[in-house]
Amino acid sequence: MIRYCVPIGLTAVLLATAAQAETHTFIPTQYYNTYSFAHPPALHIKSGDRVLTKTIDAGGVDWNGKQVAPSPNPETGPFYIDGAEPGDVIVVTLNKLETNRAMAFSDSLLAPYTTDPSAIAARTDRARKRLTWTIDKARGVATLDQKDVQPGGITLPLRPMLGCIGVAPASKEAWSTTYPGPFGGNMDYAYMGTGVKLMLPVKEPGALLFLGDGHARQGEGEVVGQGLETSMDVDFTVTLIKKKKIAWPHLETATHVMTLGSARPLLEAFQNATAELQQLLMNDYGYTERGAQTLMGQAAEYEISNVVDPNFTVVAKIRKDMLPKR
Repeated sequence: MIRYCVPIGLTAVLLATAAQAETHTFIPTQYYNTYSFAHPPALHIKSGDRVLTKTIDAGGVDWNGKQVAPSPNPETGPFYIDGAEPGDVIVVTLNKLETNRAMAFSDSLLAPYTTDPSAIAARTDRARKRLTWTIDKARGVATLDQKDVQPGGITLPLRPMLGCIGVAPASKEAWSTTYPGPFGGNMDYAYMGTGVKLMLPVKEPGALLFLGDGHARQGEGEVVGQGLETSMDVDFTVTLIKKKKIAWPHLETATHVMTLGSARPLLEAFQNATAELQQLLMNDYGYTERGAQTLMGQAAEYEISNVVDPNFTVVAKIRKDMLPKR
């Protein structure tokens, strides 16, 4: 029997074995606009299982162009992870994300918190315009052809990501899918794409994992309030780490370990991410309290994930090649 391990900070010996893991194909028909323990499980899965599923766009339109749910950010799920209990952590590995239709939409004005009030007051073009982008998967690009917006158009490479991945919050709370928080949620991190591993704290039995708000791409900060909003094919694996404590989401890519903190004002989000990164270094890499802070002073990097949601999100991160090998 071969046990799976996921190298997120401290090497985690996971519960599933190769013989036990299953692949599930799940096509959703019901969607939710809150993260809550009260929603019935859409599918039970075990640690190590792989799920092939779909998400609809932030406005509730599916891969066939049909309105199937109300906005904002209707979520697929929740997925109940057997054996997950409060005090555990789940690791969501995004094996593959792909757009599954030829259209995306976006807004086109900088959101109020992202620019100077004087710049907003000076606008000559104030009308809100919803823009339609054409997705060409064969070329790997999305194109805007509306000449009234930009003569000559705009073409950008696809970079599929999920704006929302979250679990049921603590204390029997229900949070709108517009919010990010300790439970994950609408973090809108521009690089939440293929290959990343996201750690979320379990607060309810089964964790109850939700995902949605797919973007064909998005700029850092989500400064117009939307990415290229579209539906998505999602291939993910969930693994369970028993009795591991984290306060905020952790993320690992090929190059970095990260923590994501959310709050308003932005400074508090920065503080949440910073405090959690210090704990990650101490708990997973063996740094002393002062050693972790000293390393962060010279090696920490930061990204602004979003400044448009009800809570803002900041990412604190350190390159893996600056950390001890685990």
